[in-house]
Amino acid sequence: MTETPIKPSDPDSAIADFGIDTTSRTTSEAVGDYFRRLRGGELGAVPALLGLLLLVVVFTSLSDSFLTLNNIANLFAQGGGQTIIAMGIVPVLLLGEIDLSAGTASGVCASVLALHWTQHGNLLGAMGPTMFYGFIVGAVIAIALCAWMRVWIGVALSAVSLLILLIGFAANPWVEILLAITIGTVIGSITGALVSKIGIPSFVVTLALFIAWYGVVLALVGEGGTIPIRDSHVLFDVANGNLGVAASWVMLVVAAGGYALVVLFRHFSRLRHGLVAQPTTLIAIKVAAVVVLGAVATYLLTLNRSPNPALTTIEGIPWVVPIILVLLVVGTFVLDRTRYGRHVYAVGGNKEAARRAGVKVDKIRMSVFVICSSVAAIGAIVYSSKVGSVDGNAGNGNTLLFAVGAAVIGGTSLFGGRGRLRDAVIGGLVLATVQNGLGLLGYQADTVNIITGLVLLVAAAVDALSRRRAAAAR
Repeated sequence: MTETPIKPSDPDSAIADFGIDTTSRTTSEAVGDYFRRLRGGELGAVPALLGLLLLVVVFTSLSDSFLTLNNIANLFAQGGGQTIIAMGIVPVLLLGEIDLSAGTASGVCASVLALHWTQHGNLLGAMGPTMFYGFIVGAVIAIALCAWMRVWIGVALSAVSLLILLIGFAANPWVEILLAITIGTVIGSITGALVSKIGIPSFVVTLALFIAWYGVVLALVGEGGTIPIRDSHVLFDVANGNLGVAASWVMLVVAAGGYALVVLFRHFSRLRHGLVAQPTTLIAIKVAAVVVLGAVATYLLTLNRSPNPALTTIEGIPWVVPIILVLLVVGTFVLDRTRYGRHVYAVGGNKEAARRAGVKVDKIRMSVFVICSSVAAIGAIVYSSKVGSVDGNAGNGNTLLFAVGAAVIGGTSLFGGRGRLRDAVIGGLVLATVQNGLGLLGYQADTVNIITGLVLLVAAAVDALSRRRAAAAR
């Protein structure tokens, strides 16, 4: 019996069989399609960007100090902590969950960092036996929970926290930074397990832990107490230091060049495989705009912005900028380009459908809380560095509210399934601009809080209305 040879399949017919869109579009068609999506309710970060532009115009016209180089650099450092915490909250919001404890959890991380530094690594003496062994038990529980749920990054980081606690390393700023992040992992592991396995609603769990972690901060720092960290150049420079001029330009080349390479490679790869892609002209304009804006910003920030140029020199990109950029690039890659990220969006879009498709929903739900608290610890390092100390209100007050507000204002939906990590950065810039601008105009905290609350209310209303419009357009 003669077998019929199997002919290689034609790529074009294979693409057609799978229903892949290979339609090419002109520039005008792509622009028209974009505006149609806007009218259909897919607004993304557009309202936040327009609001940011409006705020810059208003504050520039009202204050001569707002658009100065020194104030712009200060604005990055001022909003850095809450922006980073907001970046950690985005994956939680993508699932339609909430983490109200991220603020005070970050305060616990900051308190442990400060105690380890000032007490030369002697956390047992600084905390007292009850609190110290409580942290050890918490780390062991976190390791067990993460191993049970197979959240291996949680196992590794929780084990590092246990190791530092047991060995008692001498004070070192890099050890303190690592300890703070890993304590955040321990906290997130416990939070995630209570939500995903016990089944307690995230609002209830994190509200309870918000109160509990605030009590831990008070126990560690003392009511009305303050722990200074200014004597550590590394810890203090996280939010107050700057890259050198040469390092600033190197960062631009790496960041802008890397962005251009990735975007262009992805674009031409799609064209090569016959897949639908944006017009090359639009891609070139986007890349050129990013490179030019980055070059202008780098040039301006490498100028001497000291109020007394004859006495001191302040130049270079603030350290907080590359910290946020690294988190943004890594986080965006994980959410957009990995199976894990696709699972996060799948669970946020329809949890039951994701479960039936084989996604380990409980593992995903736990992991986002691990990410949230770990990233919140980085935010704690930044905001503690900015003020040079940790006090009893670390992470309390408006820290969490502004962080959640930043994510929502930037375009992340409170209903889950929609949002990008960049939304937190854009929303953080909006809130930092509001606080900075009103402060320069002499307004007190009451007015700042009222206006910030109104901005958040408008953002939530835009989110709800755009979702309703998008549903009606389907």
